[in-house]
Amino acid sequence: MTPSWRKPAGMFVILGLIAVWCVIIASGSAMIGRWPALSQLAFYLVTGIVWIAPLKPLLRWMETGRWR
Repeated sequence: MTPSWRKPAGMFVILGLIAVWCVIIASGSAMIGRWPALSQLAFYLVTGIVWIAPLKPLLRWMETGRWR
């Protein structure tokens, strides 16, 4: 069985997604830092989980070569 190019490409896409997501969230930290503590907690919990959503189709593509 020969290795597929999709796995290394997918890993780079995942790393890029994480980097872009971190920059987006960190760029709003000055504004978010003025919110009440519980609002900040809720925001960071949600944004910490939301980035995982695009991973399922990407991981499926890495394994099978299909998006669906």
